[in-house]
Amino acid sequence: MKITVVGSGYVGLVVGTCFAESGNNVVCVDSDVSKIEALKAGKIPIYEPGLEEMVKRNVEEERLEFTTDLEGAVRRSLINFIAVGTPQGEDGSADLQHVLGVARAIGQSMDAYKVIVTKSTVPVGTAKKVREAIAQVTSHPFDVVSNPEFLKEGAALDDFLKPDRVVVGCDDPRVAEIMKELYAPFVRTGKPILVMDPASAELAKYTANAMLATRISFMNEIATICDRVGADVNRVREAVGTDSRIGMSFLFPGVGYGGSCFPKDLKALAHTARSMDYDFRLLTAVEAVNERQKAVLVEKVLDHYQGDVKGKTFAVWGLAFKPQTDDMREAPAIVVINGLLARGAKVRAFDPQAMPVAKKIFGNKIEFVHKYYDSLPGADGLVIVTEWTEFRRPDFEKMKAMMKTPVVFDGRNIFNPATLRKLGFTYYGIGVR
Repeated sequence: MKITVVGSGYVGLVVGTCFAESGNNVVCVDSDVSKIEALKAGKIPIYEPGLEEMVKRNVEEERLEFTTDLEGAVRRSLINFIAVGTPQGEDGSADLQHVLGVARAIGQSMDAYKVIVTKSTVPVGTAKKVREAIAQVTSHPFDVVSNPEFLKEGAALDDFLKPDRVVVGCDDPRVAEIMKELYAPFVRTGKPILVMDPASAELAKYTANAMLATRISFMNEIATICDRVGADVNRVREAVGTDSRIGMSFLFPGVGYGGSCFPKDLKALAHTARSMDYDFRLLTAVEAVNERQKAVLVEKVLDHYQGDVKGKTFAVWGLAFKPQTDDMREAPAIVVINGLLARGAKVRAFDPQAMPVAKKIFGNKIEFVHKYYDSLPGADGLVIVTEWTEFRRPDFEKMKAMMKTPVVFDGRNIFNPATLRKLGFTYYGIGVR
């Protein structure tokens, strides 16, 4: 099939590349000339494992190309994806100006029947607005489809190429068949393509993220109780997660969630509820718990040092909001580092991928090191914020010898408390004995 993807950010680039990987001819369009020129030169603006290699392969095999010419791309494609950003408004709502602007531009470029697919995460009712925007500027026939993405940063290629499900929101069975044909190569193992009305498809993405965020905040609350009563959250998690009705996923306590999806999507869903005169109190609580949880490591540091960390140096391992990405949007590390700096502490930080992004956030307020061990000499404590795999099995004896004070504040419970304590460390986890 011939496909256009408008928007070459995280979602658009992954979507376009994966469709090309399955044999389609794909044109990725963006209004940012410098971004398109960089992509043509093989420079990928985001870090996602495997993406750079896949982009280069499909460009070389002439299945994937990049352009700023939206009109030309639309005219040569049957299916046109809208994958531009929906920034959060001050009231928590999703700003649809870019989505609707692209919809109008597609309508103005059409010369025949087209399928227009919203891939951006959008609130309920967007498909109708997209349809109205296009109808105002063209007399050509078209259909609008809602096709939300369920991509996890750090595993986006696998999520797209081997999805748990594909959600298609449309009103015409004939369009549903076109979308089924498009996604057929990705569901050969029997995973479902779920066809439903556009409103349900739009709500599905927000609901999925809200549910996952709720599980995270719930377990963080349980971890807080564990800290206070002397229980071990890992034992509690095992007992609860082995219940087939619950499962183990997203039951790991930590320093809260971040990223581009959960925080923004929860606020957008809450805004949708308010617009319908409904107070979604559970979501409000989930958000409040998460914001409080981001500061829990700072509280543990202050408790250990009796409130005085002025002049002390802390090593921070992990800056991205999760492993396998360089994304620091809403990252707990920002709250942790700012909390330490505000109390007069010094910070030496390391992250395998996110340091270029972090340097834009913190500038020269903190020290960045090239290797994670380089953060430890003379450190009064190690603060672990992101659970990168390479942090899980360090040389503890080496660490202890380098640190001024062998104390670890483990925000992801990646270390065994008993092991560290036998080696002479003071250890603080999240809800662990």
